Order: sequence, then structure tokens, then C-alpha cells
Amino acid sequence: MTYQSRAQWQLRLILLPSAALLLALVIWPALYAVWLSFTNAALVGPGAANPRFVGLRNYARLVGDGDFWNSLMVTGLFVLGSAIIGQFVLGLVSAVLLNRPLRFRAVFNAIILLPNAVPEVVAGFLWISMLAGGERGVLSRIVMGLGLQPQDWLNTFPLTMIIVVNTWRGIATAMILLTAGLSSVPKEVHEAAVMDGAKPGQIFRMITLPLILPTIFLYMLISTVSTISIFGFVYALTRGGPGGATEILGIYLYNQSFTAYQLGYGAAVAVVSLVFSLIVGVIYVRALKVEV
Repeated sequence: MTYQSRAQWQLRLILLPSAALLLALVIWPALYAVWLSFTNAALVGPGAANPRFVGLRNYARLVGDGDFWNSLMVTGLFVLGSAIIGQFVLGLVSAVLLNRPLRFRAVFNAIILLPNAVPEVVAGFLWISMLAGGERGVLSRIVMGLGLQPQDWLNTFPLTMIIVVNTWRGIATAMILLTAGLSSVPKEVHEAAVMDGAKPGQIFRMITLPLILPTIFLYMLISTVSTISIFGFVYALTRGGPGGATEILGIYLYNQSFTAYQLGYGAAVAVVSLVFSLIVGVIYVRALKVEV
């Protein structure tokens, strides 16, 4: 064997454990979910003892299921409000601030990264105490100090609250990726723009943003797909209520699979969610022909 052939086989052997884990933990469960979506598998009843092939019956049921379309709409609003708008805007602002000389920069950085150090269920219960109704919640006490009436925030503004909380939790990821993008912009380009008389706002809008556009789209891809798959954080806060107002796809899938005991139908929801994530990913990657 030549040196190049030995090197290629060595690389394959090194990648073999990762490929095996990917096959066992990602590819095989996805294929099994696709197969399960074509059956009447359940946790109780005949479908539990002897599941049988039912073709596209589960998908036909999805088309006429108003609760599914509601969860799809709620998921879209949740992703748009928290991942695409909230996390991106605040993460970009944080990245711009950290990319220039700033007093107490380490403290500011630690404050932004702190939410990621807390498990999502623990963070959910912390926010429940903050958003509690009456005079007990932290937010209610703040608005009472301003002369306003306290609210039961998770019941009055449920979708808005989970968008705010998820934005708080995801700022760190946006900040890290966008800081890396800003650091890759050559300083010579900015210096040349300053010498030509460009103002800071013009430099950022006309030079910096176009140069970090691939990083922005990469962040949008990661953030959108990860937000679509969120479950524990929202479940700890609202469990999909009140009245389905926060029943995102992950919670709807859980309710159908493990509350209604319909594994086949829940698998169909999971497959649709996977297809939706793949479509979003393809759109992001091809929008500017960014190689990811």
C-alpha cells in the first residue's frame, strides 16, 4: 500500500467509532420512526401487542387534524420570535460589544453565557417562579412597583413569555458564532473605509454585515433547527397550555405518543417535523450558496 492509501485507511478507522455512534443514535432511530409512522403501533390495545402496516393513514389523519396545524403554527411563531428575531438581534448586539474594547468585558461575557450552564428543566422552573401570577412572582412585583397591575404571565401571554425565555437562553450561542464571524473581518477593510470618510453605521451596514453573512446564515440554520426540536424547556414552563397556545411540535408529538398512547401517529408527527427541519436547512444553505 502507498502512503496515501495507508493514510486514508487510518482516517477511516479513526472515523469508524463516530460513524457507528451516528448510525446507532441518529440514522437508525430516524429510519425506525419512518417505519413506525406507517403502522398503528400503540402503547395499549391491539396496536401494542401486534402492530400492523396501515400505509398513509397516519399522514392522512394529520392533514385533517386541527391540533396538528395549530402546533405547526405555534412552532413557526416560536421559531420566528425567539430564534430568528430575538436571539439573532440580541446576540449580534452582544457580539458587536464584545468585539471592541469594553470595561468589565469578562463579567458581561459570563452573564450572557450563564443561562447555558443551567439545565433546561431547572431554568424552566426558575422562570415559573419569576412569572408566577399575583404578588408572588418577581415580574409581578416589578410591574407593581411601576404602578401596574400584576398578571398571571404564563396564562395571559403564554407564547410571548416562552419566546422571551427561549431568547434569554439562546443569546450565548448567537453571540459565540457571530463574534467568530466579526473576528474574521479584516481590520484593513475597516481602516480603508474610515480613511474614505465612512461613518461607523455605514461601515457596519455596507461592509461588516455582507462579510459575515455566511456566518449569519450558519447561525440561522443551527438556531432554527434546534428551536424546532425544543421540548423540555417549554414543557416545564407551560406543558403546551393554556388551551394549546404553546403546544409546539415537540409537545404535540409527546402528547400523541405518550399521553394518547398512539406511537404510530406520534411517529408521523416526528417525520413531518424532520422533513420540515430538512426543508428549512436546504433553504438556508442554498439562499446564498453557503457551504456548511
